[in-house]
Amino acid sequence: MSIWTRITKAIASLATGEGLASVFEKLRTPPERTVGFTIAVIALSAKMAKADGLVTRDEVSAFREVFAIAPEDEAGAARVFNLARQDVAGFEEYATRIRRLFDQEAKALVDLMEGLFHIAMADGSYHPKEDDFLRRVAAIFGIAEPQFEDLRARFVPDAKCSPYRVLGVAPDTPISEIRKTYRQLVRDSHPDVMIARGVPEEAVQLSQRRLADINRAWEEISARETA
Repeated sequence: MSIWTRITKAIASLATGEGLASVFEKLRTPPERTVGFTIAVIALSAKMAKADGLVTRDEVSAFREVFAIAPEDEAGAARVFNLARQDVAGFEEYATRIRRLFDQEAKALVDLMEGLFHIAMADGSYHPKEDDFLRRVAAIFGIAEPQFEDLRARFVPDAKCSPYRVLGVAPDTPISEIRKTYRQLVRDSHPDVMIARGVPEEAVQLSQRRLADINRAWEEISARETA
C-alpha cells in the first residue's frame, strides 16, 4: 500500500467537523508515523504558503522533489494541501500536534524542518514572513536557536555558512571530535535510519541533500587541517 493510499485512508477516518490537525493524534504508532510525517510537510507547507500569500510553481516542483508523487497520487496530495489551507486551525496548533507525534524522535522534526526549508527556497527567495513562520515552527518543535541558524545557513544563500556550522561544531573543536561528529551525522542521515524514525521512503531526497552538505563540510575542514 503506497504512502498516498495510507494518507487518503487517514483523512477519510476523520469524523465530520474534525479539522486536519486532529489527524496527527491518530498516527502515533511507529508504522503510521511515516503517514504523519508526510501530512505534516504538506500541511505546514500549505500554512507557510498562506503566510507569504502565494504558492509558486517552483514550490510545487520542490515538494515533488521531496516526495516522489506519481501522477495518480497528485490529487490526494493536493487535497491535503487544500484542507490545511482552509482549516481554521492555525499553524501553531499544527506544529504543536506534530511535535507530540514525534516526541520520542526529535531528529525527525529536524528532517521535517529541512523539507520546509527546501520548499521555502524553491523560488530562489526567502520571504521575511517565511523566516518568521519557520522560526516559530522550530521553536515549537524544541529546536534551539543555534541549531535553527545552522539549518538556515545551509539553505538560505545570504546566510553565512561555514563548514563548522554545517556539522554543528565550533571552529576550535579538536579534529578528532569533529571527525566523530561527522561520522555520527552520516549515520543519522542514512536513508534506513531516517525511515526508522518516521521519514517515509518517498522522502529520501532529504537524506541525499543533507549527506552532500555534510560530506562537503568535512572535506573542507579536513583540507584546512592538512594544509
